[in-house]
Amino acid sequence: MTAQQDTTTLYRPIGEHELALIRASGYRTFPPRLVWQPIFYPVLFEDYARQIARDWNARDGKRGYVTRFAVQSTYLARFAVHQVGSSLHQEYWIPAMELPAFNQHIVGLIEVIAEYPSSPDEPDGAAAADESR
Repeated sequence: MTAQQDTTTLYRPIGEHELALIRASGYRTFPPRLVWQPIFYPVLFEDYARQIARDWNARDGKRGYVTRFAVQSTYLARFAVHQVGSSLHQEYWIPAMELPAFNQHIVGLIEVIAEYPSSPDEPDGAAAADESR
């Protein structure tokens, strides 16, 4: 019998390219950071992730997505929470070289919970995402 793991739910706003790489992993891992991206920043609040996906990722004809995932709390405790604005704007700063270890501590699958279009021809707000992934 296995004891249930204590987990923390986090969110990550992403764009189309990152979603394709997550999909290719079977929704199990986040892709490596690019050379010019020294940190991976999952966020603590869904509203903050939605704000980033809507306002930053969904631009220039692209779509923004919000992912939700669980990480082992004991592993996550080694990283500090950074507040980068209001109390809603809280995130972890995971060094890029730590991302493979971080991915190993994800429990379950990475879920896509919201999608934001950028085209004015598409409906406003988030489209419902297929949560069966």
